[in-house]
Amino acid sequence: MKIIDATVIVTAPGRNYVTLKITTDEGIVGWGDATLNGRELAVASYLRDHIAPLLIGRDAQRIEDTWQYLYKGAYWRRGPVTMTAIAAVDVALWDIKGKAADMPVYQLLGGAARDGIMVYGHASGTSVDEMLDDVADHLAKGYKAIRAQSAIPGLDKTYGIPKNGFYEPASDSAPQEDTWDTAPYSRYAPEMLGAVRERHGFGFHLLHDVHHRLTPIEAGRLGRDLEDMRMFWIEDPTPAEDQSAYATIRQHTTTPLAVGEIFNSIWDCQDLITNRWIDYIRASVSHAGGITHLRRIFSLADLYGVKSGSHGAGDLSPVSLAAALHVDLSIPNFGVQEYMGHVSPTEDVFHTDYTFSDGFMHPGNKPGIGVEFDEVAAAKYPYNPRYLPVNRRLDGSMHDW
Repeated sequence: MKIIDATVIVTAPGRNYVTLKITTDEGIVGWGDATLNGRELAVASYLRDHIAPLLIGRDAQRIEDTWQYLYKGAYWRRGPVTMTAIAAVDVALWDIKGKAADMPVYQLLGGAARDGIMVYGHASGTSVDEMLDDVADHLAKGYKAIRAQSAIPGLDKTYGIPKNGFYEPASDSAPQEDTWDTAPYSRYAPEMLGAVRERHGFGFHLLHDVHHRLTPIEAGRLGRDLEDMRMFWIEDPTPAEDQSAYATIRQHTTTPLAVGEIFNSIWDCQDLITNRWIDYIRASVSHAGGITHLRRIFSLADLYGVKSGSHGAGDLSPVSLAAALHVDLSIPNFGVQEYMGHVSPTEDVFHTDYTFSDGFMHPGNKPGIGVEFDEVAAAKYPYNPRYLPVNRRLDGSMHDW
C-alpha cells in the first residue's frame, strides 16, 4: 500500500488547527494533527515543504520505519516543530492501518486494558465562589477528576480563567502581556484549593496547574502546603529544562507531581522518570512524536511506577484527542486524560466517534482513530494569526509563560 499524496490543511473553526491528510493507492485516507499553538504555520511549512515530498511512494504500512526515517534521517532532530510534524505523519499512518485492518487503533495496540478512560475537566472562576460553583457543575456532569483554578487577587489577569465561556489564552496581532507575582499566588492557592475540599469534600480527584511559575523551592513549599488537600497532582510547578529541579521539589513534599505537556521526546523526561522525580508524565500524542513515540515514553514510565496524564487542551484538534484515547485505553500505566472539549464550530469540520459518560471517555470502535475531516467545511474557516501571552514580573522583566 503506497502513499500517493500528503496534503496539509490549515483551518480555524474556533481555533487554528493544522491537519495532515495522507492518501494511499488503495483509496484509504489517514488524518493526523499537526497543530502547534501559536506556531501553526511553522509546522505546516515543515510538513508541506520538507516531509510531504519524502512520503510519496513509501509503504503506508511501515509505520516504525517511516518514524525512524523522519527522525534519524534528519540531521536536525527533536524540537516542537519537528516532533509535531512527525506526530502528524505517525497518527495518519496508524489511522490508515486501522482502516485497512477494519479495526480501531486501540485493538492494534493490544486491545483495551480498561473499559473507560478517566478524564479531568477544568473548573475555574474569577472568584473562589464562582470557581466552587463550576466545580459543582463538573461533579454534576459526572467528572471524577477536576482541575481547579481561580483568579488571584492583586493580579490583573490569571492564567486558566476563561473568557466568554471558554479558556482561550491566544490573542490577535501581538502577544498579550500579563503580570505575574509569585507571593500573592503562593498565599492564595492553598486557601483556594482548601475551599474546594471544604465545600465539596474528598470524594473526587483534585488537580491544580501551576504552569511553570515557581522556583523549585517555591514549588516544594506549595506542595507541602497542599498535602492536607490530598491533591491528585500539581502540574508543571517549575520549568523542566533542568530535570533535576524536580529532585529538589520531591525532597520537600509528598504531593504528587506532573509535568510534560511541552515535552517533545523521551529524552526530555528520561531523568524525571528513571529517578522517580515525578508521578505523572503529561506528554501528548501530537507534540511528542505521535502514537509510536508516546508509547515508548509510557513504556519507560511504566517500569518506574510513573503513570500517564496526557495533555488534552482545546488547542489540540479532535484528531489528537482521539489518538490519545486509543493510547490511553491500551496502556497498563494509564493515570488520567485531560479533556477540555472543543469550541464551536469545530464539530463542523471534525466528525468524531469518541464519547463521554459519567467522567469517562471511550475512543469508539470505528476503524482507525475514529475521526473524519470535512475539507469543504474547513475551507470556510481561514487561518487566523494568534499569539500566546507572555508574562512579566512586577519590575517589567520576563517570566516563564
